[in-house]
Amino acid sequence: MRLCILAVGKIKERGIREAIDDYIGRVARHFPIDEIEVRDAPPAELGPTLEKRLPPSGLVVALDVDGQAMSSHGFARWLDARIARGKGIVTFVIGGADGLPPPIRTRADEKLSLSSMTLPHRLARLFLAEQLYRAVTILRNEPYAR
Repeated sequence: MRLCILAVGKIKERGIREAIDDYIGRVARHFPIDEIEVRDAPPAELGPTLEKRLPPSGLVVALDVDGQAMSSHGFARWLDARIARGKGIVTFVIGGADGLPPPIRTRADEKLSLSSMTLPHRLARLFLAEQLYRAVTILRNEPYAR
C-alpha cells in the first residue's frame, strides 16, 4: 500500500511547508507516501498535466467540496477499507485556485470533502497530511488521535 498526494501549486510559506513535511514524515513511518506538485495552469492545460502524473493503477481520490464528508474516525475506517482492498496506491488529488479540472473530477474513483468551506490549496494539503497521520494513529490505536 502506497499513498500519494498530487497537488497543484508549490508551497512557498515556510511554516506550512515544514508542517506538511512533518506530517508526511510521520505517515512515512507506516506507509510509503509521495507528494507530487504540479504548476498551476488554466484548466484546459491543468487536466492533461495532472492526468500524466496519476499512477497507472490504484485509486484516484479527488478532494472536492462536493465530495463525501466524514469525521476523522470515519476517514480512518475509509482508508483502512482501501488498504484492505490492496489496490496498491491511493492518490489524493488537490486542485488549485479554480479547483480540479472537470476531466480529473470525472476520472476520480471517489471524491472526498475536507470541509464544506472553501480552503486555500496549501491549507487543504496541510489538512490532508494531518488527517492521514491522524488516520494512521487511529488505526494503530496510538494516543495522538484522542
